[in-house]
Amino acid sequence: MLIGGRWIEKEETINVYDPQDNTIFSTVPKATKEDMLHAIEAAEEGAKIAAQMPVHERLSILNKAADYVLEHSELYAETIASEGSKTITEARAEVSRCVDTLRISAEEARRINGETIPFDQMPGHENRVGYYYKFPIGIIAAITPFNDPLNLVAHKIGPAVASGNAIIVKPATLTPISAILLAEAFDAAGLPEKVLSVITGSGSEIGDILISHPSIRMVSFTGGLETGEQIAKKAGLKKLSMELGSNSPVIVLDDANIEDTVSSCVSGAFWAVGQNCLGVQRIFVTESNFDEFVQKFITKTNTYKVGDKKDEATNMGPLISEKEAIRVEEWVNEALDEGATLLTGGKRDGAFYSPTVLTNVSTDAKIAKEEIFGPVVLLFQVKDLDEAIEKANDVNYGLQAGIFTKDIKLAFEAIKRLEVGGLMINDSSDYRIDGMPFGGVKGSGLGREGVKYTIQEMTEPKVIQFKL
Repeated sequence: MLIGGRWIEKEETINVYDPQDNTIFSTVPKATKEDMLHAIEAAEEGAKIAAQMPVHERLSILNKAADYVLEHSELYAETIASEGSKTITEARAEVSRCVDTLRISAEEARRINGETIPFDQMPGHENRVGYYYKFPIGIIAAITPFNDPLNLVAHKIGPAVASGNAIIVKPATLTPISAILLAEAFDAAGLPEKVLSVITGSGSEIGDILISHPSIRMVSFTGGLETGEQIAKKAGLKKLSMELGSNSPVIVLDDANIEDTVSSCVSGAFWAVGQNCLGVQRIFVTESNFDEFVQKFITKTNTYKVGDKKDEATNMGPLISEKEAIRVEEWVNEALDEGATLLTGGKRDGAFYSPTVLTNVSTDAKIAKEEIFGPVVLLFQVKDLDEAIEKANDVNYGLQAGIFTKDIKLAFEAIKRLEVGGLMINDSSDYRIDGMPFGGVKGSGLGREGVKYTIQEMTEPKVIQFKL
């Protein structure tokens, strides 16, 4: 692990498993409380160094790190596919996005601008002029999940470096190697020591220190709602940025192009084994289209090849662990016991769970209210847009949604009324580029990610006024 610019080994280690066959892929050091305190102490110096780095150095380092990742892209892809759930094709796409995220971070480093302030807008202040500029807040604590083990780390480190902050990354224990490799890229790019630490270990042992320490000025967390609520209670007076998942809805209206809609929604439901905060979980289809949509959705789902992650012909690999696959199986079985209908899938083999489609699910069922985070999608028949919006909003999440229609008036009705952070028109909820503001409402989180918007979170305005 990287602590304050130095690579550290420990006698006590944590095994990192390949979920496909449960073999040990690698090991990482198991950090102690003392290691975390050391990382924070180093970051206190690193924050001063980072704040003094001129912009041209920041963007040069970010571009060099991007070059390093691109140059070693197959190693990064193989690592993502080995320690996580993604197929090699999905992993390569994530590496490409990571490069883009770092490049965008370099570009946005040029654009951390302030504004002049017209103090003479208030009578008696005609002899005053001034402006504000943005300054880095200090040390960022970043806690990242397993499902995008490289690009979501880049979404923390890239903006932190661009905005002149120090950052300590605690990656998911299940998938820490990708984060360590990204730290190698920044090391090779010449990032000054102590600006970045990537520390591996048990969250229960080192996590509380990281989030509650008074030197930490912001906690950037991507993960589950329950953990996010615990962090918020423990963090104290500091900035919080949280992306806490969802159970994203998609609405399919009478005039939708069914072929395009099915293709988009199947991909959106089963990309990365459904372990995706944007993943399509609930689809509301109007009555006139429902039977055709169901038939074509099942046909498309049944073409998915589930198997070896490293096989380029594979569409879907295993979940992150057999434990997670068992949980998904239990949720599906609970819904079936409550009267749901299984249209396809519902089979588990170790950590593998087949692409699964349910209908006749009660809107009060756990699987309809919570984030399944697995390859399961629920189909609901609705009368019209009003009913679809009412049911889509009837959960404690609101990250992104999708709607398929050719009617611009209906699209704007959905824009106005859906309680989400983003609405994709004629796309599924599973759409994102790394330069857009990304985040949700209700239980889906606080603040916005996306490089430019993360930088806004990681900086503060300072007002300067001259009395002439």
